[in-house]
Amino acid sequence: MTTTAPIQDVRVLAAPGHRHNEILTPAAVDFVGWLAAAFGKRRQWLLKERRRQALRLASGSPLDFPLVTATVRTDSAWRVAPIAPGLADRRVEITGPPDRRMTVNALNSGAQVWMADFEDATSPTWNNVIDGQLNLLDAIERRIDFATPEGKEYRLGEQVATIMVRPRGWHLDEEHLQYDGRPVPAALVDFGLYFFHCARRQIDAGYGPYFYLPKLENRYEARLWNDVFLLAQELLGIPRGTVRATVLIETITAAFEMEEILYELREHSAGLNAGRWDYLFSLIKTFGHRTDFLLPDRAKVTMTAPFMRAHTELLVRTCHRRGAHAIGGMAAQVPGKDAAANEAASAKVRLDKEREAEDGFDGSWVAHPALVPVCREVFDGVLGDRPNQLDRTRDDVDVTPADLLSVRQISGPPTPEGVRTNVSVTLRYFAAWLRGQGAVAIDGLMEDTATAEIARVQIWQWLRHRVIDRDTVEQILVDETTALGAEYPWARVDEIHSLFERTAMSGELPLFFTPDAYTRHLVRQAGAGA
Repeated sequence: MTTTAPIQDVRVLAAPGHRHNEILTPAAVDFVGWLAAAFGKRRQWLLKERRRQALRLASGSPLDFPLVTATVRTDSAWRVAPIAPGLADRRVEITGPPDRRMTVNALNSGAQVWMADFEDATSPTWNNVIDGQLNLLDAIERRIDFATPEGKEYRLGEQVATIMVRPRGWHLDEEHLQYDGRPVPAALVDFGLYFFHCARRQIDAGYGPYFYLPKLENRYEARLWNDVFLLAQELLGIPRGTVRATVLIETITAAFEMEEILYELREHSAGLNAGRWDYLFSLIKTFGHRTDFLLPDRAKVTMTAPFMRAHTELLVRTCHRRGAHAIGGMAAQVPGKDAAANEAASAKVRLDKEREAEDGFDGSWVAHPALVPVCREVFDGVLGDRPNQLDRTRDDVDVTPADLLSVRQISGPPTPEGVRTNVSVTLRYFAAWLRGQGAVAIDGLMEDTATAEIARVQIWQWLRHRVIDRDTVEQILVDETTALGAEYPWARVDEIHSLFERTAMSGELPLFFTPDAYTRHLVRQAGAGA
């Protein structure tokens, strides 16, 4: 670090775990403390501004492209930073938690990029958080391996994916690390520890410290991240502009500020990604009180829905106009043992990726290594030898605020099967998350925090508008909880039942299930295991 001034009162509140001392060095903890000291209060103010904006929208204020930033949108001269090493070709990106097995499999998958996900795909137990950092460090040092109980060994191949790290969102705290008597923002913990240990190593390897930024709601939150990058680079003596970050456009308010978000991050920007489940989740949180935003079964809300098409078309146009990558959404299908089901799932993925490639996206996401070849074949067919299609500026696209909010075109009540599926998926995901697993295959799909969130808030929305009966939901909850306990004797059934009632059946909708569940169930559980 370029400064030797000490940070006072940075404390680790969890018992030490295996090799944790390699990550939680005094200098690394001090570095995170510098970030918390510099940005903690500003982050709190921005979270309060989120609540104020939510109240304004709930009271009827229109959502529109900001008038005060019109000059940013109309100025055709500015561009984001040049493409960084290892990020020119992003036609296939695989996502998953940074556990040891996934780290090896993702890096060897044949994808161009692996997004190591500390957010939606990670249950934030303390061990998961620190072990994830260890796995990334070991991978960059090329000393990582994995052996199954059956004795099968996995090691890194010669060609591996470029690593991008997704820290947790601004709304989450890390209660095992405390600065000045308060929990450190989880985003700064995940970013800070990785940056401190791996930024210079990645640069020496010919790449750089690259990130995905989740759940931003406006340009001010992007500006905060940009300032974090500036300070982090200064503290470690890393050249300004070395960091690259891709922002997920997965909130409805961020969809109205795509250009502004790119502009705020322009010297560190690597593009935008079209969020899917979190985008629908945000839509319900923002407009769930309105009947014209009543969504049907989540399986019926595809990316071809008019308002979702508006979202993706605007994203491609915005990115390519500014020289930034546009990355498509998640293919959540997970191959199983049924050949016919696998063939049907691959066909769905292929259609999804064909639409994205033809629309101008430069690449897309998959959740499982088996889907990498499908995605790559589709983008190969469109890109050929080109690394991307940034030259497709999509000047034909003209998206209005009404287009982004045209939900009523598919608005409708749920089916009985849709209600039961949402209850079942939410309960099963809660069970896995409380056990420390953030990504879990359920009925052929990779479910994570984002998919569980849309499932539970749909139940809340349907109950609010009385399109489903509360007694019916309560009976389904009893049935599915009982089935869960029978299938998984280890499941904490009472806690899961209570968590569902609090987050899906209360009068007021909790904005996220994770903060309350984290504090109640994951913090300092069983010493170092928390």
